[in-house]
Amino acid sequence: MSLPRVTYTNLGEDFSGVHARLDAELEKLAAGTLGLAHPASIGGRDEAGSSTFPISSPIDSDIVLGNFASCDAMTVERAVAAARAGVTQWAGLPWSARVAKLRRVADILEERKYPISAACLVEVGKSRMEAVGEVEEAIDLIRYYSGELERNGGYEAEGDKALPQERSWSRLRPYGVFAVIAPFNFPVALSIGMSTAALLGGNAVVFKPNEMSALTGRLLAECFLAAGLPAGAFNLVYGGAEVGRALAEHEGVDGIAFTGSNAVGMELLRRYTSGRAAKPVLAEMGGKNSTFVAADADLDVAAAGVMRSAFGLQGQKCSALSKVYVASSVRDAFVEKLLQQMSTIVIGDPRRADVYMGPVINEKAVARFEKAVTDAARDGQVLAGGKRLTEGFMARGLFVEPTLVAGLDPDHAINREELFLPFLSLQVFESLDAAIADANCDVYGLTSGIYTQSRATLDAFLDTIQAGVLYANRATGATTGAWPGIQTFCGWKGSGTTGKGGLGSWYLPQFMREQSLTVLGQPANA
Repeated sequence: MSLPRVTYTNLGEDFSGVHARLDAELEKLAAGTLGLAHPASIGGRDEAGSSTFPISSPIDSDIVLGNFASCDAMTVERAVAAARAGVTQWAGLPWSARVAKLRRVADILEERKYPISAACLVEVGKSRMEAVGEVEEAIDLIRYYSGELERNGGYEAEGDKALPQERSWSRLRPYGVFAVIAPFNFPVALSIGMSTAALLGGNAVVFKPNEMSALTGRLLAECFLAAGLPAGAFNLVYGGAEVGRALAEHEGVDGIAFTGSNAVGMELLRRYTSGRAAKPVLAEMGGKNSTFVAADADLDVAAAGVMRSAFGLQGQKCSALSKVYVASSVRDAFVEKLLQQMSTIVIGDPRRADVYMGPVINEKAVARFEKAVTDAARDGQVLAGGKRLTEGFMARGLFVEPTLVAGLDPDHAINREELFLPFLSLQVFESLDAAIADANCDVYGLTSGIYTQSRATLDAFLDTIQAGVLYANRATGATTGAWPGIQTFCGWKGSGTTGKGGLGSWYLPQFMREQSLTVLGQPANA
């Protein structure tokens, strides 16, 4: 039976068949995958290493996701060497052959969609629909980028002639080896997006998933290997910051694709673009995302969109809503509707079909949450939430309440720093222009949204807000829900390094460099 596609915005469909399939896959995952040893992959071969490290699920510390091969600088050395050996064959293929291979990866990923969704759910603590939607996004990313390479003829274009007997043209060529360093929160889609773009551009990849999402990292590597890429074209290593640093610093790495914090992304940019030859550093680095609720907004739509963007995936999205600016005349009415929306949120084990919010990712996130609550209670008001949940099975997990705070100074740390938590700050405004100006003071500029029925108000927002992804009047998400080929995902200011976003037409060419060719006459065959 064909099951419906799950995206981030098609709410209200009958997903009973999807839930039944996930029930079966979660059972299979527990019986046949969790707790196993998982090797790295170098040059197309598994590398078990001399030791392993365990990773537990944030849902329940008793759930061991797996034991993963310990990697170090020497592992990175071998992986980069394998990539350099493999890139010649991979880059030498016609671009159409690379497209065919990557489309095969997409087909394999679609065949394995539900097992990978189940792993993503247990590994990160995503709700069921978030997990399946992410794998659907990854499939679409591969097909979209493949289509872009095809649509642009492999990025080769004829130029004008200076002389009648000569030909001039330009083409985009690979850099060589790309390090792909992925985050925990979208371990499938972001890993696939960066890796696919690098591979389609003719580069070999050394992929390091976040240490908390090593399981999906391994499952994705198996999809690439099953598609028959040449040995060394795609390599997998595990580890934390030390392994990431060894990979980024390796002289055999020609470019870096990174998604994570601003601090790490900017350090990569400073360090690895200042040598004798600058390496491309394509970094997406989070956000402090805002939404504006005007006096004429549909408050039911606004409350729904704000709740979903602030608390979906426990606020652990680069695009998650962090601040909501509300016109003073509708402040109380909006808060009432938002609190009602928040009261419907089911918190618990996301393996259950009714759960909307699972755990945060680790104890550091819990500590960050508890500090933010303490600071908000001291300097403002906690309107809802604010507690860590420890009753019953939650004592073995990392569960916190969705939290709404108000009354904080605009320059309070909670209003300026990315928290990556289910934590929303409410600000009141008399002047929309002033509210937008305040939001523009943030170092970040990723996503933003507005709720209004006025064309002039909407235009003022669209023309003046400093962010790369803008939404208006969406009940499905005030600041979240970008999809390949529909919304590009471009970070301005401290949210990105290139001014060109993923999911769109100008992402893929960044993994290649331009070469101009001029040939006089037609050389004879040897």
